[in-house]
Amino acid sequence: MTAQTCPRQHQRTTMEIASLEPSLYTVKAVFILDNDGNRLLSKYYDKELYPSMKEQKNFEKNVFNKTHKADNEIAFVEGMTIVYKCSIDLFFYVAGSAQENELMLMAVLNCLFESLGQILRKNVERRCLLDNMDGVFLVVDEIIDGGVILESDPQQVIQKVNYRADENPLSEQSVAQHITDKLAMTSNGSCEQ
Repeated sequence: MTAQTCPRQHQRTTMEIASLEPSLYTVKAVFILDNDGNRLLSKYYDKELYPSMKEQKNFEKNVFNKTHKADNEIAFVEGMTIVYKCSIDLFFYVAGSAQENELMLMAVLNCLFESLGQILRKNVERRCLLDNMDGVFLVVDEIIDGGVILESDPQQVIQKVNYRADENPLSEQSVAQHITDKLAMTSNGSCEQ
């Protein structure tokens, strides 16, 4: 009987270890809500986690209800590790798996918040965010790509999106240039394989 239980124990242990192995896919979702819990921006990187818009909004509502009155910076909701920060009338959230390193998620959150602070000239509030959504999406895309953390230094993010705090809002030319550069990097990467 011990011969039969040992393979099962070994198989279970191997499966548990495999699920705990480090992964580059650290971030499961990023979303920004207003002070009423309404979605202003969201990006989900794990398509199997919440595949429909309805499931995503239910998750966001649940997270908002558990965090909007709390003074913490971290929460565990629906088996996910959530780090969050609020500013005036906005709530910023970064979600990872239950075993994800909270410090890595917090580094992403801080980078997002500080980068947006520079773009929005320290006016990190709903109206300014909505007026500059093109820049907000560029910032998120420079920090995270497909759930992989690319950058955690706000100065590097601002430099990469070609945006300075003392400049006018992003021009169509700088947005187009950013998209062209991203496409060029993608096509160059696929040619090498």
